[in-house]
Parts: sequence; C-alpha cells; structure tokens
Amino acid sequence: MVRSLGNIIADSLSLSLGYSERLLKDVPPEKFARFATPGGQSIESNHPAFIYGHLSLYGPRILKQLGLAAPAIPDGFEALFSKEAKCVDDPQGNKYPSMAQITKVYFEGYKAAEAALRAIDNSVLEQPNPLEGRMAELFPTLGSLQSFYCGGHIMMHLGQMSAWRRMAGMGAA
Repeated sequence: MVRSLGNIIADSLSLSLGYSERLLKDVPPEKFARFATPGGQSIESNHPAFIYGHLSLYGPRILKQLGLAAPAIPDGFEALFSKEAKCVDDPQGNKYPSMAQITKVYFEGYKAAEAALRAIDNSVLEQPNPLEGRMAELFPTLGSLQSFYCGGHIMMHLGQMSAWRRMAGMGAA
C-alpha cells in the first residue's frame, strides 16, 4: 500500500484530534481556565484553556507553512498562547477566551490542516523547512516539521491535559 506523506502525517493528526475530543469530556467550562487543586492545593501547571489555546495557533500555522489559506487566529490569541506566554489561573474568567471559543478555533484549524495534508503533493512536504535555527536542524523538511506539529507537539501538550484531568479529579479520557 502506497500512502502519501501528507496522509501519513494526517493519520497521526486524526488520532490526536480524537484524543483531544475525549480529553474534553466532562470538563466544565468554569474549570477550563483554572489550575487543578488536588487536596485543596493549587498546582501551577498548564490548564485546558492554555493547552488548547496554545495548540490552536498551530493548525493555521501548518496551512500557512504549506502555502495555503488558513483560518484567522482571533485577536489576542498569539499574546495569550504563544510559547513565550505564561499560563495563569483565571478564577474570574476574564483573562482567557471561553472554552467554546478556544476549542472552536482549535478544531477548525486542525481539521482544515488535516484535509490539506491529505490532499497535498509529496513535493511540497519535501521542501526545506522555512524556520531557522534549532527547528530547522531538528526538522529539515516541511514534512518533518508538520509531522512534529501533528504528532509529538500536540501529544506532548495533550499529556499535560491528561495530567490536569487527573489532578482535577476526573478520570482517564
């Protein structure tokens, strides 16, 4: 069976998206931007709003890096959720966008990226990674970069979400 590079990458992304949906099960919107508090002690670890918000930046980034049109990232998302941003507890619910808005941006971006990857020609994914420095050293082609974004990167952050669920008293997803 011959599969394109895009389909191989999209298969991993599809698995990640299914896991993303399961991890959201039973998460109440009022806890979405809160640190977990096992035993009454607040744990400064990324909460769901930050995890899904951070990851929501990457679906559109993948599309742009492939030279395709991408859904717009809402104003303020980059500042709140970039790799340089700090996750903070939001008890009043006024720092982060709502659970509905963040997850909408997250799933729309990645579903568009998944469809694009399934349709893209291998020659596009074989092009050099346009990033510089360490990311270009680690991932020399667009395909290797997108493979990381759709697999390792997303699953690393979903592991944070799984840990948050346990600390918040929710079971495995």
